[in-house]
Amino acid sequence: MRTDPSFTRLERLFARLDREPERPAHLQTPQMSRHRVVLFASTLVFYLAIVVAVLTTSWLVRLDWQVMFWRPYEQWPELHAFLDYLVVLGQRGPTAVMVAAWLGWRSWRQHTLRPLLTLGVAVLLLNVTVGAVKLGLGRLGPHYATQIGSAELFAGGDIFPSGHTANAVVTWGILAYLASTVRTRRNLSVLSAVVALSVGATTVYLGTHWVSDVLLGWAAGLLILLALPWFEPLIARMEALVFELRTLLRGRSAGQTPAPATAPVPVGARTAAHSPAPRPTAHLTVRPHIIRSERTPLTPAGSRRPAHAERAARNSAARPVAGG
Repeated sequence: MRTDPSFTRLERLFARLDREPERPAHLQTPQMSRHRVVLFASTLVFYLAIVVAVLTTSWLVRLDWQVMFWRPYEQWPELHAFLDYLVVLGQRGPTAVMVAAWLGWRSWRQHTLRPLLTLGVAVLLLNVTVGAVKLGLGRLGPHYATQIGSAELFAGGDIFPSGHTANAVVTWGILAYLASTVRTRRNLSVLSAVVALSVGATTVYLGTHWVSDVLLGWAAGLLILLALPWFEPLIARMEALVFELRTLLRGRSAGQTPAPATAPVPVGARTAAHSPAPRPTAHLTVRPHIIRSERTPLTPAGSRRPAHAERAARNSAARPVAGG
């Protein structure tokens, strides 16, 4: 949209925001294909296998204790300062703000609310699913473990699965999910995978999570990304509802009120009301026809001619009488 150069920058901004949403033609909504269903089912099986392995205190729990006793943060102490900052890429608050800012800019440029609504749905699913498992299993972290070799379940903790890892998978993976081209989606998928793997490994290095916590966090975040196409119709309805609400609020702010409802009109009266009005006649009242000689003559003001009666008398006097 071209704007008048005399407008200020703020006026041009509001003029652009006031445009109706225009969805770019090249953007395609991801569909739940057979390939994606297979990946979702495989990830779900892996997720359940990790949960069962921890519940049964299997070899995975023994691996958790071995890595904890090995203390990775003591093996490479020079990495500790850097990894303290890297793990922030998995924290919910900072990552949500950064990704929401980027998707908000995309929503403004593309005139659609789908990027922001998709992020909101993904974060909601993340909080509900991961939070429910965390509180339900109540596992303690490595720093608070009390019994060697135990899975530390149902002890009032909230460490399983890793929220940092799952959040890194979802918040950075959503950028690849919403990519507009195949090449961009491929590059962002690789980038988000590297970030998610790095955040998960960093939590193990710092000793804040077990290895099994990170494995389950990766699976939990991937399940949410793979399930997002099922929520696309809901996202579309939410977007339409928001724009309808905006139109309604604009109408109210402009003072436009709906027309008051009227009582039903009978069929006969409705027909009479909608029938064409009769054409007006030339004479509304009937008056008797007057002979021209009987009409009252009008003499213009200031005229020197005598009145009609005087002219008639003078003419009769001057006319000779027949037979005289």
